[in-house]
Amino acid sequence: MRQYNPSKRILVTGGAGFLGSHLCDRLIEAGHDVLCVDNFFTGTKHNIEHLLGHPQFELMRHDVTFPLYVEVDEIFNLACPASPVHYQHDPVQTTKTSVHGAINMLGLAKRVRAKILQASTSEVYGDPEVHPQVEQYWGRVNPIGLRSCYDEGKRCAETLFFDYYRQHRLRIKVARIFNTYGPRMHTNDGRVVSNFIVQALRGQDITIYGDGSQTRSFCYVDDLLEAMLRLMATGDDFPGPINIGNPGEFSMLDLARKVIELSGSRSKLVHMPLPADDPKQRRPDISLAQEMLGGWTPKTQLDEGLAKTIAYFDQLLSSSGAKATEREFSLT
Repeated sequence: MRQYNPSKRILVTGGAGFLGSHLCDRLIEAGHDVLCVDNFFTGTKHNIEHLLGHPQFELMRHDVTFPLYVEVDEIFNLACPASPVHYQHDPVQTTKTSVHGAINMLGLAKRVRAKILQASTSEVYGDPEVHPQVEQYWGRVNPIGLRSCYDEGKRCAETLFFDYYRQHRLRIKVARIFNTYGPRMHTNDGRVVSNFIVQALRGQDITIYGDGSQTRSFCYVDDLLEAMLRLMATGDDFPGPINIGNPGEFSMLDLARKVIELSGSRSKLVHMPLPADDPKQRRPDISLAQEMLGGWTPKTQLDEGLAKTIAYFDQLLSSSGAKATEREFSLT
């Protein structure tokens, strides 16, 4: 497989977020110059403060819904709120970030002839009728629901990427990311892993939406980034889309019980009504990823990844005194 050239200038939009900050770490470790762009709606300087003095790292406060004029060799477009709490806070802006952001980053890539990767999502499959989900499946998405700003915004972004690929021969990569977790997740983003862990560490009841039988597949951040970097290094004749995730499938009850066990919590489980349009099951078929990404497969088991994530949140909550705070969350 073709390796990265250490001299590349790489733009990471959403670079101060959960995934983006870890990606910046990996790229700098590989010898690249990294331009981190973020408007800090959900990203935080805390995630990248250890990089601020690094000679190969540059931080720019910028919103991708506005054009950006820089000179780069590659672009990782990760900018967009990714949890229901955040993307439903301002749904119009969420759609703009996905659609206008894609247009602006594609325009930049076209101008400077850069390769560009779009961080798409398993949400393009909606509440799927095909299980596990394969890339050829077109999905089952409500276009006017509460989650549509994110689901349809990401679907439109994929359309734009492939239109630029066909019309302008732009070098694109589209990664459909399934539920990813790990250190630097936001404490109150409402995603199920962080939700359960924070509630368990605070000794609060753990909120289960519906009967808890709905399933997700959880990929640890290190495994996700390895696949993303391998995807960017593939030849120009393979644009994707490609599923990236861990095919291990767990119910919400399974996850809650694991979090309680690993955290040593005495939290009890309580049930709340299931949010509208919440997918009943989610699991990636990663056959294409294993074929195209040099035999890539997730290595981190759920218990191992949860233990690392619990340790991160425990330290974060202890240092910030956040254990006294309560907040309602929704499932993703």
